[in-house]
Amino acid sequence: MCYDFSMQTVLEIPDNKFSRLAAKAEHEGMSVLEIVLRGIDKELESGPQVSKSPRRLKHPVIPSTRTDKLVISNEQIYDLIGFP
Repeated sequence: MCYDFSMQTVLEIPDNKFSRLAAKAEHEGMSVLEIVLRGIDKELESGPQVSKSPRRLKHPVIPSTRTDKLVISNEQIYDLIGFP
């Protein structure tokens, strides 16, 4: 048994990118939808881009002239970084 479903969605594409996309579609004699679906197919065919090993960081990540340890809480980190 084979099912063929489709889904409608809304994509927010910045104006400058959409203009370039529409021009490319017209140049290739395709619709914008066909170009977008071609991009999706290309991404799905390439498979997941998972790194085999985690990237190692050299410490200290941010060099400092201080010799003592910095003690900071998660709340202070959140305040400094400005998480939403």
